[in-house]
Amino acid sequence: MELAKLTKNGVVLFLFVLLAGCSAVYLPKATVQSSLTTSVNNYQYLIGPNDNVSIFVWRNPELSGSFIVRPDGKISTSLVEDVPVSGKTPTQLAREMENILSKYIRDPVVTVSVNSFVGPYSEQIRVIGAAANPQAISYREYMTLLDLMIAVGGLTEFADGNSAKLVRVSNGTQLTYNLRLDDLIRDGNIGANVDILPGDVVIIPEAWF
Repeated sequence: MELAKLTKNGVVLFLFVLLAGCSAVYLPKATVQSSLTTSVNNYQYLIGPNDNVSIFVWRNPELSGSFIVRPDGKISTSLVEDVPVSGKTPTQLAREMENILSKYIRDPVVTVSVNSFVGPYSEQIRVIGAAANPQAISYREYMTLLDLMIAVGGLTEFADGNSAKLVRVSNGTQLTYNLRLDDLIRDGNIGANVDILPGDVVIIPEAWF
């Protein structure tokens, strides 16, 4: 009798777990954000959240100042609130600010500079997995895989560098490429070096022993 009761309870528990697994709801895949840089030869820095932006309005110091880009990609100035700036070059933002300020002052001349560099997520490079210091890094002009690995401190002791992958978004589609990090870093094979583009994700697995 006791054995039958235990068996029954076990079956009920199994069915409960099975039903719970069947009713699990999965979140949709992350939205694919394409980088605006498609070639190493056409790179321009784009402003992003947490950047410190200096806006200088000629002959109007009261309208000039430094502004931190909010997480929503906007800034608020003394005259205008909620100016979208994320994803724009400093020159583009300067011309837009001239158009905005022309409603208040005559023939404004605006210069924009960036004092700290973070950039939009779509332009950052992310290294995850068995790197010594996995992190998100702001892209720099003509950055290569070797430059990137120096920035993250190289591989960990147990990294499987030749099984690493690079994920790149091209025309709205995520493409995956093989990397040879062991050949590059541990064997010094410079032929394994490749160009890096803004928005790239490098995934480094650990070796299975």
